[in-house]
Amino acid sequence: MRLSGSLGKRVIGRSPTSDATEVRRCGLASVLVAGVSAGLVAIGATVAVERLGGRLGGLLGTLPTTIVPAAAGIWTASSDPDAFVASMAAVPVGMWVNVLFLLVWREAPARLPKAALSLRLALMVCVSLAVWAVVATAAVFVMSQLENLGITAMVPGVCCAGLSLTFGLWSTWRPRPAPKGKRTVGSVTLAARGVLAAAAISGAVLLASVAGPLISGVASVFPAIFLTSMVSLWWSQGEAVQGGAVGPMMLGSTAVSVYAIFAAFLLPIAGVATGSVIAWALSVVIITLPAFGWIQWRLRIGLSVSA
Repeated sequence: MRLSGSLGKRVIGRSPTSDATEVRRCGLASVLVAGVSAGLVAIGATVAVERLGGRLGGLLGTLPTTIVPAAAGIWTASSDPDAFVASMAAVPVGMWVNVLFLLVWREAPARLPKAALSLRLALMVCVSLAVWAVVATAAVFVMSQLENLGITAMVPGVCCAGLSLTFGLWSTWRPRPAPKGKRTVGSVTLAARGVLAAAAISGAVLLASVAGPLISGVASVFPAIFLTSMVSLWWSQGEAVQGGAVGPMMLGSTAVSVYAIFAAFLLPIAGVATGSVIAWALSVVIITLPAFGWIQWRLRIGLSVSA
């Protein structure tokens, strides 16, 4: 039976206005946490590549990090298990699109015209983002059609996670030279890296409350870290440093997909904190640690080729 008037308010314990206010506060907190976390990770990822080299640094830069607050924010904003599963199932699709985005950064530079560094970099940004936008839009459309056919979103999600892993293994089969950065990066550049990533991830969390679950899921893996890393490394260290990090990043990024798949079921059951920790640990054990062993093995057997 529906309660009304002051009795209903006393039984429920709060008014609709206070409910809405609390939701807005939770949503804002999620956006801020996600944005700040993404900014810090963007800085850490590029510094890792510069100081540790593209192989180890690229792998560490793709640990499930920004997806953790993004997933928590989406769950907090929706609190609908079905919608949350759909959002998380879209993440592996988005990460597969990101793998293609990274592939462009490895293959396209050799095909660009000889020009000033700034012009070549601008062309790379335009081409890579255009590829990401087209493929991401197509992915959202395909997933919507599959949903209309009654196919659960987790099916294409798992398939795309497998594709990402396959692409990653292929890209690291013949490791490329991955030198460390030789130039010191200033604080302004580091701050710019963080701001770009923070803005992108914050926007993704906001989308969770105004857009459909598929769009918010793909947007949550906008290649903010990858774009920031490629641009800043190219600009400050040259093409060789960022080029050597692409393969390990392609392989390591599968951990984000695996995190999303586990998080889709663990967060509603175990809660945000416990579910996030378990999902993160599983993704690292299943993907990141074996990926490190794979890269080291490929290096030991002497199949490194020139860039």
